[in-house]
Amino acid sequence: MPKVTLEQWQTLIAVVENEGYSPAAEAMNKSQSSVSYAIQKLESSLNVRAFKVEGRKAVLTDAGKALYRKAKILVEEARQMEDLAQQLAEGWEPEIRIAMDTLFPDWLMLEVIDQFTQERPLTRIELRETVLSGTDEALLRKEADLVIGGRVPPGFLGDPILNIEFIAVASDDHPLHKVNRSLDYQDLRLHRQIVVKDSGSRDMDAGWLGADQRLTVSNLRTSIEAACKGLGYAWYPKLKIQQELNGGRLKPLQLSAGGKRNVQLNLIYAEGNYAGPAIKMFGQFLKKRLELQGIKS
Repeated sequence: MPKVTLEQWQTLIAVVENEGYSPAAEAMNKSQSSVSYAIQKLESSLNVRAFKVEGRKAVLTDAGKALYRKAKILVEEARQMEDLAQQLAEGWEPEIRIAMDTLFPDWLMLEVIDQFTQERPLTRIELRETVLSGTDEALLRKEADLVIGGRVPPGFLGDPILNIEFIAVASDDHPLHKVNRSLDYQDLRLHRQIVVKDSGSRDMDAGWLGADQRLTVSNLRTSIEAACKGLGYAWYPKLKIQQELNGGRLKPLQLSAGGKRNVQLNLIYAEGNYAGPAIKMFGQFLKKRLELQGIKS
């Protein structure tokens, strides 16, 4: 059993932060003698001096400074434990799991997470970035509570939240930009296409994949960097490459057809209307953030 009670640690903190026994007693609504006794009991139990008297003031010893730092952590953890217990008693989930297709803007997701954690700091968040069937599988295998994906599997309901525009691009010095006419798929077949591998087990494909030469990577950001370095061309979500377009690292390919395409992303609750309050709150924050950004579904 611990030799020192949580109340005694709280008293130590109060004496330090109120700069004395008398103001600490007033802050804690206790008598000064009870505060003095609590500190004496703490010191005797630990066989260490936490305070020393200098003039008329009690100041921390070196040992007392170390105890004070640890006491702050201990008391804060005790407070968080009580808050967590209250949260669980009210039906709030201790953790929410999110599967997000990499097409969704990561900066926007991080803004939503920041907002949510300010409201519910004790709820843990697991964010998984997925590609193609990996998003479906996270839902079907019950590995996610909230999913953002391009397909709504049978048996689930989804709300359209974001329309993603894809554009075909290549680096500024890519040979395809030097063709003095509109490009067609026959032109594309002669050059390397960069694709992002399906993160699920079904190894799904999406979009045009007619090039004989292909560079396959597992991460969208790696794919974009490869395109910027002239390793090939690809179709990317415009929201994901706006910086590269503005900086001239990537340029749209002048295709006679198929240079642009659209994918609808949906917000799906794994448990539908039975989703917990934390999951629903996160979904509401997400939709509101999209509205504030003026991003259309």
